[in-house]
Formats: sequence, C-alpha cells, structure tokens
Amino acid sequence: MVKNFILDTNVLIHDPKSIFEFEDNNIIIPLPVLEELDNLKKYSGSLGKSARDAIRELDALRKKGKLSEGVKLENGGTIKVLSLPRNVPEKVDFLFEKYIDNWILIYTLHVLKNSKIPTFLVTKDINLRVKADALGIPSQDYLTDRSDLENLSPGFFETSNIEHIDKSTLFPNAYLISKNKYYRFDGENIIEIHKNLDVWHVKPRNKEQFFAMDALLNDNINLVSLIGMAGTGKTFITLACALQKTITEQRYEKIIVTKPLVAMGGKEIGFLPGSLEEKMRPWVSPVYDNLEYLFKLSNINMKEFMKKDIIEIEALTYIRGRSIPNQFIIIDEAQNLTPHEIKTILTRAGENSKVVLLGDPYQIDTPYLDKDSNGLVYAATKFINSRLSAHIVLTKGERSPLATEAANLL
Repeated sequence: MVKNFILDTNVLIHDPKSIFEFEDNNIIIPLPVLEELDNLKKYSGSLGKSARDAIRELDALRKKGKLSEGVKLENGGTIKVLSLPRNVPEKVDFLFEKYIDNWILIYTLHVLKNSKIPTFLVTKDINLRVKADALGIPSQDYLTDRSDLENLSPGFFETSNIEHIDKSTLFPNAYLISKNKYYRFDGENIIEIHKNLDVWHVKPRNKEQFFAMDALLNDNINLVSLIGMAGTGKTFITLACALQKTITEQRYEKIIVTKPLVAMGGKEIGFLPGSLEEKMRPWVSPVYDNLEYLFKLSNINMKEFMKKDIIEIEALTYIRGRSIPNQFIIIDEAQNLTPHEIKTILTRAGENSKVVLLGDPYQIDTPYLDKDSNGLVYAATKFINSRLSAHIVLTKGERSPLATEAANLL
C-alpha cells in the first residue's frame, strides 16, 4: 500500500539522499523545511554541507517537473513540496507559530485530514515524535541506514579446535583464539600470528589490543574500526602504530588525526575566536597528551618533531573534499558522524591510505544520532565482509583501575 511520508529537516541533514529511500511511496516536504535548510546552508561545517547537498538534490528534481505538483521518482514514488496558507484550520492554539517543528506538525495534520492514504511524520527528533503522538500523528525514525550494535561482531572468536573450524562462518580479518594461540582469517586461510608485538615501546595489554594493533600494522587492511569505552587504549595504540608505519617504516607520508567538532553552545568552530590551532586545542588535547607520552618513551622532543609537519592534527571540516593519498588517517570520536558523513570521508580516501575509525557508540554528543544510527557502527557493519577492513571491540579498560571502575559504574 502506498503511504505518505512527511520529512523533517533533520532527516535531510542526516542523509541528503533520503528522499530516494522510500520506495514507491509519496514524499512530502513542508515548505518550512526548505526555510530551515536555507538558514542552515550558511554554516561552514558538516551541517551546512548537508543542507546544501539536500537543496541540490531537490533542485535537480525541478528539471523533471514542478515540485509543487509532485515529481515522479525513478523508484516509482513521488516527491512534492507542500505550501499552506498561514491561516489553516489545523492550527493548534498551544503550538506556537515561531517554531519550525510546530509548523511541520501542522502540515502533517493537514495531510492526515485531507488524504485517505496512511500518513507518517519521519523525524530524527525524539521529542517531536512524542509531540506528534500527543496530537494523534503517526511518526517514526528514519531507519534506512540504521545498524544494530548489539549484533555487531566483536571481531574475534574463541574455538577449542582451530583445525575443524568452518571457514564459511568467518568474515575476512576475523581473529581467533585457540589453546592460547592467536590466529587471523585472511579470507582464505587461517594464519597464526605471534604475540611478541612491541611498537614504539608500546606492548598490547590484552587480546583485544593485540588484535587491534595487528590490524593497524597490516598493510593489506585499509580500514580499521575500533569500538570501545574511554580508557580501553583506542587512541593510544592507534597513534603508536601510526608512528611505527609512518616514521619508522616510512610506509605512509603523513599522519592525519582528526575528529568531528561538535559545536559548543551552538557555535561552529569558524565562529570561535583565535587561530585554528587555538580553536582545535580543547578538542584534540587527548591526542596531544598521547603523542607527548609516546615521544617521551622514545626520548624524542615532541615540539621539535612537530615542526616537520609529518603529523597533521586537523579539523574534520577542513579535510573534507580533499583527496588524501599515502596517509595514515585517524578519525577519533567517529560515533559523532552520520552514515552520510562517513561515506563522504571514506570515498575521498586516496591511493595507499589507511583510515582508522575510533569511538564509543554509547558516548554520542550529536543530536539525532544514537548507538545504532551513527557512522562508526554503520561503517563497521557495512564493511564486516570486506577484505580491506578489520573491526575490533575493546572492552577492557587499561587507563587505570579508577578510570575503568568509573566507566563501569557512572
């Protein structure tokens, strides 16, 4: 049965191509959504880029017909931009007109009243879904790119008999433990890997760290996703391996460390005072702390070494769109990226580059993302059967007994 889906602005920001993901149903874009996109397009970060991308998608559809009357999509559905007069009978007294969300509710009420087709409001905003329910409006989350963290493999398995394991049950670069020995499945063969890892005076403290470091040092693995709570050593071991591959082995030309900058107090980094380095410092101080400790272990003056520009600590906003070859790219706090943003970044990875995604899906600071809808879990899930990728979940805290206890109890 054909349905009407009314899209909230945040759905288009989350995925600018979401209008093509509703099969042969009717997509309705309220005019206030376009007003909100118009305001957001001015932002310099990912928010502005997504708004501009969504507007371009709609503009391209104008060539096929009038959006006000409805345009046929290739999947059999239609898309329409709906405009209502200011005084409509669906207005509710307690829905203040100055809020865009309330106008979206009014538009949805209008469609519900005037259409016999089942109608749903689609929004990433939990509170808007609650308000919709209070008004008798069916609503739902945008689930097309949603993954399932609970069913995501930890990246390694234990077996009592490695000789009799069924390889068809394994995914490429899965790690195995058998009789106190470690193995990796390369897609065809199960290969034993030795435990004597020592990278920039850093040794793995548990099996998860060992598997992660093995993947980080493997030149045939171009994408590594590491999931774990604070204190499991994700950033520390990744930086150690990056230094090994870039400085010691000279496999890569440069290390790029970046992270999404979740706006503080509604301000984008471009609006904050100071130089780019000064703006970045609060966000990347853990990276500097880890680097300082690693250089101290090797008796290297970090300040002098940083002048060589081998290590670039950059805002994610400023590397988007670049083609980056021969780089070891570390994206910290990747759980704060949308699946669309992750796709944009990975499709720009240059020849001979390695990308490492780090994060904790239970510590998300971005509105409208959760443990199952974020880019980190999305990428790990989609790449699980790729030979170019490895994924490990780190569960044991190694920062300190207090840090581990705090992460578990608080």
